Amino acid sequence: MRGKEVFYPVGWDDNGLATERRVQNYYGITCDPSLPYDPALVPPGPDRPAKEQAARMPVSRRNFVQLCRELTERDERSYEQTWRRLGLSVDWSMSYRTIEDRPAAISQRAFLRALAAGDAYQAQAPVLWDVTFGTAVAQAEIEDREQQGSYWRLAFGLPGPDSEIVVATTRPELLPACVALVAHPQDERYRDLFGQTALTPLFGVSVPILAHHLADPAKGTGIAMVCTFGDTTDVAWWRDLGLATRPVIGPDGRLLAGPPAAITTRSGLAAYAELAGRTAKSARKHIAGLLDQAGALRGPAEPVTHPVKFYEKGEAPLEIISARQWYVTNSSADPGLRQRLIDRGRELTWHPPHMRIRYENWVNGLTGDWLISRQRYFGVPIPLWYPLDADGAPDYDAPILPDEKALPVDPAADTPPGYSPGKRDVPGGFTGDRDVMDTWATSSLTPQIAAGWPDDEDLFARVYPMDLRPQAHEIIRTWLFYTVLRSQVLEGVLPWRHAAISGWILDPDRKKMSKSVGNVVTPADLLHEFGSDAVRYWAASARLGVDTAFDVAQLRIGRRLAVKILNATRFVLGFAAPDDADETPVTEPLDLAMLDRLAEVIRRCTAAFEHYDHAAALEGAEQFFWQFCDDYLELVKPRAYAVEQDAGAAGSAVTALRRALSVLLRLFAPVLPFVTEEAWSWWKDGSIHRASWPDADEVLAALGPDSEGAGGADGAAPSRSDAIALAAQRVDGAGLDAATAAIGAIRKAKSQAKLAQKAEVARVIVRGPSEQLDVLRRVLADVVAAGHVGEVELVVSDSAETSHEVMF
Repeated sequence: MRGKEVFYPVGWDDNGLATERRVQNYYGITCDPSLPYDPALVPPGPDRPAKEQAARMPVSRRNFVQLCRELTERDERSYEQTWRRLGLSVDWSMSYRTIEDRPAAISQRAFLRALAAGDAYQAQAPVLWDVTFGTAVAQAEIEDREQQGSYWRLAFGLPGPDSEIVVATTRPELLPACVALVAHPQDERYRDLFGQTALTPLFGVSVPILAHHLADPAKGTGIAMVCTFGDTTDVAWWRDLGLATRPVIGPDGRLLAGPPAAITTRSGLAAYAELAGRTAKSARKHIAGLLDQAGALRGPAEPVTHPVKFYEKGEAPLEIISARQWYVTNSSADPGLRQRLIDRGRELTWHPPHMRIRYENWVNGLTGDWLISRQRYFGVPIPLWYPLDADGAPDYDAPILPDEKALPVDPAADTPPGYSPGKRDVPGGFTGDRDVMDTWATSSLTPQIAAGWPDDEDLFARVYPMDLRPQAHEIIRTWLFYTVLRSQVLEGVLPWRHAAISGWILDPDRKKMSKSVGNVVTPADLLHEFGSDAVRYWAASARLGVDTAFDVAQLRIGRRLAVKILNATRFVLGFAAPDDADETPVTEPLDLAMLDRLAEVIRRCTAAFEHYDHAAALEGAEQFFWQFCDDYLELVKPRAYAVEQDAGAAGSAVTALRRALSVLLRLFAPVLPFVTEEAWSWWKDGSIHRASWPDADEVLAALGPDSEGAGGADGAAPSRSDAIALAAQRVDGAGLDAATAAIGAIRKAKSQAKLAQKAEVARVIVRGPSEQLDVLRRVLADVVAAGHVGEVELVVSDSAETSHEVMF
């Protein structure tokens, strides 16, 4: 409508842990990569008996991926049907899925280029690990959840008779992984102990007592045990202080079968044997009993509520284990890149502006590079193989790379250059990287995928960098940040000029919608009951950056508005159009006042849209529309029907009505596309969505000579600029307000007197400032006719407000 073509493809983000969990739950399966492919596999399915719901059939990786594709395709068909019914204006001929060959190839190409540039690397390091999914996760995917726990006070031995130091911990099961005790350098209680050693209770391992600024003197007893690894602070202490590594938690969340090498005493080995194989929760309870029996607890456990880190879609607390993973540099250790990313964020226009702070806080708070490898199955594979030495051990420092022209590749199924399939997983042969990439590693490239990078150079040159990224606020740290990062590294540009950040839709109690809580509202029933335009009205009423509570009353208002648009269109088009309606002059003061106010509304709505404030644009159009329907239509109805008495005055009303209707339909079209298209089709050719956006001058330029026959300097019809000037001299939007107030007072009086609205009024006395009465005087004829008023008296008063006295 603004004269531009819109590039708006639709992309389906298929892969990721959320998809895998849905597939597992839906089909009742779990993936076991050791199993062979079964081409005739029939999974249990969603309708399995309740008693079998907990059991899951193990299937091969290939079968699992096939079922992931099958279910996502089915889901996407349902999504597309809903989006089409809602009127989402994407170009359905331009769609892509993140798991398809072309996006997968782009994702792998970007990874290989990052590897060549030194921006991607592999490292054996502590990682956040989700034991439910069995995979590492990135910093951006974790969240804190308040959990109930306990503080246990453990007595560590010190040199000298009956000497000890008490350490408070919420995770006593990690005691066999303890590698040090730390306190704040300024803590007077422990300053004399720095550099000495302590003995761990139960296990008798000697650990150093050290100083570190991250130790909190007010937490627990002020001294903490460093375990490899209990939390991210442990990792920081371990790295900064160069401590030993004694892992005890395995990838399954259970304590490892064998103890750390530092545990050598018979009693220590026996104690560990009682913990081996237990879950962290079970081991926590059991070791508390062992410590109590050994006399190493000081006082009862103290209840505590504390934040615990979870994967955002996980169900169990994260553990930290040491694992070999792939990373992409994200500025956490590069101040120069960090500043460039901050600068890009400031170059971006944020809607609303304060959302930029979330972005900057995230960039400045990064503590490690982006971990992109996942130990899962439905995703874009890491496109690498590794040579195996004579003992069958992989050489991770010499990865085998594919040719970019061969992408996408699946190292689990494809053979690398220079090898035969028979050399897979045998000494002297090769092995494929078993990991897939984080789903954000592909989604972060959506501008490049949509724009055809790198193959469609023409399209890429025309649409990249793009104009707008619409998204919600909680994925600023992932989708938005990662996209800015990848575009900065690949092209050195900002990927889009604007970011429109929406809020969440909350339930009526302003709680986040959640399937587990059962407070989710899905759109299908709403679309059926209220219609697409009503649902769009409700959605568009939510302002950017603000969470909005779901309110069915808003849907009813939206439906009422849509119906009113149809009824108002029928009413306006019910008047016989005068000859050359578009050229018929608008001469009557009330018509001029209405159009003047409409021009103001056009300016406000246009400015709101240009500032990405769709809610304000809708609100402005809606407020005027109800005044137009409830007041202006009723006011001009008698004159519009009175063609025989005064054809010119009636023609002025009909022209003003039609011109206002044309504008209003176009103002509503972006939000209410279906009802406006229908109403437009009753009297206009083509789609309203290809019509031009209304312009204030377009409305005012239609105004002809005034009611006294004023024209141009030579008596001819005025020019466009003359017409606008004449309109401004005669009456502005205040005339509509004055007429509205007067007719409103007359209606109210009739209702209070329990009279019909067609009842005659003997006299109306209006008191107010002279300038307001002058405005009313210009539009008084229409008020008298619509209100069936016999006599009107205008009385100048000192009051700043106008009052109306109605007498029957």
